[in-house]
Amino acid sequence: MSASRTASRTRSTSESTVELELNLDGTGQSRIDTSVPFFDHMLTAFAKHSLTDLTVRASGDTHIDAHHTVEDVSIVLGQAILEALGEKSGISRYGDALVPLDEALAQAVVDISGRPYLVHTGEPDGFEHHLIGGHFTGSLVRHAFEAISVGAGLTVHVRVLGGRDPHHIAEAEFKAFARAFRQAKALDPLVDGIPSTKGAL
Repeated sequence: MSASRTASRTRSTSESTVELELNLDGTGQSRIDTSVPFFDHMLTAFAKHSLTDLTVRASGDTHIDAHHTVEDVSIVLGQAILEALGEKSGISRYGDALVPLDEALAQAVVDISGRPYLVHTGEPDGFEHHLIGGHFTGSLVRHAFEAISVGAGLTVHVRVLGGRDPHHIAEAEFKAFARAFRQAKALDPLVDGIPSTKGAL
């Protein structure tokens, strides 16, 4: 195995404080406390299904809205992923996953491209306004993926193919992203160097 693919980052603003540690070559262990319970649930699922060890401690102005805390944690997570990936030598680069959760079905495709881009489609009308767990607005799913993609330099496509329950839809999206990212970050013994004709990602 190559050098340790780990990162530790902090971010402090007038709106939130975030401390985050991750190991891309972990087993999916996590200790998550963002002060936004449903987001804790989503990040725990991300860690478990991407086989990324993840510790997050965050606090913020959740008495106003969960938005700032979710956004800032996602920014830091993206930045930590980028740092931990290092030069990206030997990675598979691409990942694709189709994940059901009861009636919900979501697909995610990830390219560790160095080019931040998110295409996010298929959530049902009104999903963005729904409060999940009483504290997390449906619109924050897309916002989290945007911040992670930008911070980590990922091209990400997420499609909701079906679903009725907002909790199930959001969780299927995060699990699909996790599984696709797991494939993309994996070290492939058949890959020699950086998997790009440009020689850089």
